Amino acid sequence: MTTYRAIRGMVDILPDQTPLWQSMETAALEVLSSYGYAEIRLPIIESTDLFARSIGEVTDIVEKEMYSFPDRNDDSMTLRPEGTAGCVRAIVQHNLAVTTQRLWYMGPMFRYERPQKGRQRQFHQLGVEAFGVATPDQDVELIALSRQLWRRLGVDDALQLEINSIGSAADRVRYRQALVDYLSGHRDQLDADSQRRLDTNPLRILDSKNPETQALLESAPVLSEYLDTETQAEFAALLSQLDLLGVTYVVNPRLVRGLDYYNKTVFEWTTDRLGAQSTVCGGGRYDTLVEELGGPPTPAIGFAVGMERLLQLTEGVEVEKKERPP
Repeated sequence: MTTYRAIRGMVDILPDQTPLWQSMETAALEVLSSYGYAEIRLPIIESTDLFARSIGEVTDIVEKEMYSFPDRNDDSMTLRPEGTAGCVRAIVQHNLAVTTQRLWYMGPMFRYERPQKGRQRQFHQLGVEAFGVATPDQDVELIALSRQLWRRLGVDDALQLEINSIGSAADRVRYRQALVDYLSGHRDQLDADSQRRLDTNPLRILDSKNPETQALLESAPVLSEYLDTETQAEFAALLSQLDLLGVTYVVNPRLVRGLDYYNKTVFEWTTDRLGAQSTVCGGGRYDTLVEELGGPPTPAIGFAVGMERLLQLTEGVEVEKKERPP
């Protein structure tokens, strides 16, 4: 008799686990509502071209990880690997960018990766997006909102904010050339994946987990040296506001995030409690994406939380609290 099992990398959430999920979802809803964010519910399947155009055709997600297939009309469809592209598509399609929008969504995403603890092929994200405000106070609001969620769940002491500015498209063009010039002189020392990226998307080399490549990058040009005066001032204002709120952070000049639509502010909340899977939440600005997908010029910023990783972190913190001596 045939024994059916869940597809590799797609796991069941059993009845003894669902109360933990419900508690985490309730906490998120309460925090988001207190900040005035409204829920939007988006399709799980979108046109493949939407993700190729927004995420970037030479990113790992588009090249290696998407679940794409032709439908009966031979149109290429993709199970969503992330939520921002679909949210922006909805903003444009329904003409929502005419007013400021603060939105959130929650649900499954799909990427063909090697399954491991806290990283499955079907995983769940909480996405939070804000449209229409270009100033650093919107960046601060999202970071403060995420910190409030960590406090609500009791994991704020286990998370560290890393932040950077990757500047405008013009800033990155200047930096890209400087980085390529430097790395081309050390091409034979790069790992195979970084050698390929040197010709297609060199900023992704900054994400390399290869120790030799990371050692080589220690002497590479730094992106912050190529930011224009306006971007530097905005980033300084953002950090000043975080200081006033008492938000501790580390400026990480190598932080670029893995999606092409980001510009200016990028950030991650990381932890040392989950092994190699250190990033629990990541996001940043994407001020040109609404226009690129057919809408009016609209500044925007968002973040996504990996729900499995957050749940794993929450459980670990609870165990630590119980094991502490009174």
